[in-house]
Amino acid sequence: MSPSEMTAVVTGAGSRRGIGRATAHTLAAAGWNVAVLDLDEAGAKETADEAAGTHGVRATGLACDVTDATSVEAALATLDGALPPVGALVNNAGITSPVPFLEVDDAEWERVFAVNVRGAYTITRRLAPGMAERGFGRIVFLSSVSAERGGGVFGGVAYSAAKAGQLGFARALARELGPHGVTVNSVAPGLIDTDITGGALEGEKKTALLAGIPVGRNGRVEDVADLITYLCRPETGYVTGATYDVNGGSHIH
Repeated sequence: MSPSEMTAVVTGAGSRRGIGRATAHTLAAAGWNVAVLDLDEAGAKETADEAAGTHGVRATGLACDVTDATSVEAALATLDGALPPVGALVNNAGITSPVPFLEVDDAEWERVFAVNVRGAYTITRRLAPGMAERGFGRIVFLSSVSAERGGGVFGGVAYSAAKAGQLGFARALARELGPHGVTVNSVAPGLIDTDITGGALEGEKKTALLAGIPVGRNGRVEDVADLITYLCRPETGYVTGATYDVNGGSHIH
């Protein structure tokens, strides 16, 4: 199957300066039809309209709360039949939290895990069976360098733990789904210039952060989106259970 015969689902792709929107564009440029899911329905539709208009593919934007199984089911029910079968899923929806561990409370911990881990589970659990049945699928998790180096960028312990949870999720899922033609990989971005990090990339703080990055700049959303799109290619069928760092060399291990 070629991307033009399939749909790529990207969660959390409504933000104008986010990795999700850039990923929707790069996937569309590669020929994928795109389904954009986001809490912000207007943002999701805007991303979809841009992708369809720019790249000539079919695209739709849908309101979806990945932490709510009913919301996920409703969004995917709308998607069924409206676009070709889902061949790729990018688990991009996520939230960060800088709260120090000694100050974190149960509600904050649960909030971070709900979006980053349970949200990824809820939609993956719904879409993976169809991929396995059709004998083709590409699943990509958006983890973080914080999961690998133990925070220290923007996220605290809750965020690092949740993003590390995604890595274990992806690796184990890769073992299970490999025999069915489905690959599962993770991307771990470092310092990327998005709406989430933008405020921190100013003045002396920016200079200090960039001093620790060998390539001498912060990352761009396209740097991450290009890699995700590569991992979703039909040709990239012998790469699974891997974690790809996109951090300019700030964390080499």
